[in-house]
Amino acid sequence: MVLSRSPLRITLGGGGTDLKSYYKKNDGFLISAAINKYVYVTITRPFKEGIYLKYSEIEKVKKVSQINHPIIREALKLQKLKTPQIEITTLTDIPSGTGLGSSGSFTTGLLKALYSHKKKLIQPNELAELASDIEINKLKEPIGKQDQYISAFGGLNCFYFKKNGNVLVEPLKISHKSLEDLEDNLLIFFTGFSRKASDILQEQDRKSKKYEEKMLSNLNFVKDLGLKSKKYLENGNINKFAELMNVHWEYKKSRSKNMTNKTISKCYDDALKNGAVGGKLVGAGGGGFLMFYASNKEKLRRKMLQNKLEEVRFGFDFQGTSIVLS
Repeated sequence: MVLSRSPLRITLGGGGTDLKSYYKKNDGFLISAAINKYVYVTITRPFKEGIYLKYSEIEKVKKVSQINHPIIREALKLQKLKTPQIEITTLTDIPSGTGLGSSGSFTTGLLKALYSHKKKLIQPNELAELASDIEINKLKEPIGKQDQYISAFGGLNCFYFKKNGNVLVEPLKISHKSLEDLEDNLLIFFTGFSRKASDILQEQDRKSKKYEEKMLSNLNFVKDLGLKSKKYLENGNINKFAELMNVHWEYKKSRSKNMTNKTISKCYDDALKNGAVGGKLVGAGGGGFLMFYASNKEKLRRKMLQNKLEEVRFGFDFQGTSIVLS
């Protein structure tokens, strides 16, 4: 049996500039952090021929082309199995549709497990590109490359998305003290709303492709915020970074009317009055997790509990997508 583990992530700045519709003209930049909440993929060889899949649904088919799950189908196509005899099971610490990059994490975890199953190695950059190719090019999802790259690499990284399609990965040069500060005082709360990221990103992608000035100006500004966030994080000015999160959220909301709702907005406003210095919705928007940097964690926790938002405590992951059993 092979067991892979792939981390979920939070975005610390520049989110949204990793879509091709934006970076092919302007270059993109963002900061992302892998967290110790994971997607797990196991691969075993059953006694009988066939393809056995266990995720939120159960599939049993004879041919790869008959698989309903699009990512698993495309990943297995790459394996060119002549007589399929494989069982794939997936588990997650946090459900999909919550803004933590679960789809990209699943894809890198699946590919890593498949390579290990065939006794082959794959490097993080190749893994991220292969996962991106499946989701973006083969399945035509209007998403970016952030999730695949941060899952593959782990850690806290700056990603530069170049016009020619290359991605430069640079570790965030943050001090140990600041790292502990972030880990202690960044809190995430589940809003109770799940959504599919592509439903939100489709609007951004469409407007960017049409070179709509308002959307491009918005993303240019958010990219600059990401670069400023990098400076503050590396200089140890975490409070300034937290304040920029509020600015980022205001610009993010203006991209789509579906970015927030009354419940999310109320919880966000309550947080800023009860111990949060800054915050934003993690991921594409429309639901998932609210993330705050807190000056008073217990006060913030009490208020979010009153609002019936569940906190998920986390730390950072520095291994990236890895094989934990083989």
